[in-house]
Amino acid sequence: MDLVGACVAFVYVSERGSFTLGAAAARIPQPVASRRIGSLERHLGGRLFDRSTRRAILTPFGRDMLPSARRLVALAEAMEHDAERARLAPLRLAVPDVCGTRELAQLGADALRQDVRLDLHPAPPRVREDLLRTRQVRASVAAVPADEAAWRVPLGLASVAEPRSAAVHLETLRVGRGDSEVRRRVWIQPEDDVPHIRDRVRRLGESVGLQPAQIAVASAFTTAAAHVLDSAELGIHWRPAGGIAPVRGYAVAAGEGEDAERIERELAEGLAACLGADRGAEERR
Repeated sequence: MDLVGACVAFVYVSERGSFTLGAAAARIPQPVASRRIGSLERHLGGRLFDRSTRRAILTPFGRDMLPSARRLVALAEAMEHDAERARLAPLRLAVPDVCGTRELAQLGADALRQDVRLDLHPAPPRVREDLLRTRQVRASVAAVPADEAAWRVPLGLASVAEPRSAAVHLETLRVGRGDSEVRRRVWIQPEDDVPHIRDRVRRLGESVGLQPAQIAVASAFTTAAAHVLDSAELGIHWRPAGGIAPVRGYAVAAGEGEDAERIERELAEGLAACLGADRGAEERR
């Protein structure tokens, strides 16, 4: 038996003193209201209304049961309200702070079409980890090794002077003892300050004779760009890093597995645009 539905019919009929008016208030047909109240009477073991008159008059048993029925109906309405509020609550998602404003806005619009309301929080990798760990966000676009990634972005080196070769090899940055040339540095963006990228670059630099200070982590992407006078989007020359081919990998991490699966499934293209990569394909950034 639909106990809540029966109690709704019972409460509305009792308040209006009529099966017809009570059913209309409950937005159900009058025969349905009668059947539900009859089922409730059989379930509770007593008559709720005196059917010997034309009006719906409560029996003593009905008057005793009415307060409980009202509490159950109020609780059911509160539960429906809470469920609606939960469905409308935004999904807080931490994303890389290198994502462009336009792409993030488009991601939010795409999500709305999928009935997902996003509350986006751009942040560097370590901050995204902390936000997820402390439950300040429900999910995070996490930096992961390429073989674990849902999205992959091949990395390289950029400089003001156009390289003469198809790839830039770190050994070409080595400074000899007699060289008066200012040593050139490799600036790692904060987004790539993760072990599977940073440590590989440093190991390769050591193996080809670069000085430790020649590989540094910038405090912000703009800081790294400032050291080469421009940003990759504004015209400096980008080349793959020879001998290492680093890849920026991303996957969604979440407190609930369903959140991660839904984001990767329904928002794959929008996130790929934000990250500078196609899902399952490679685009440079």
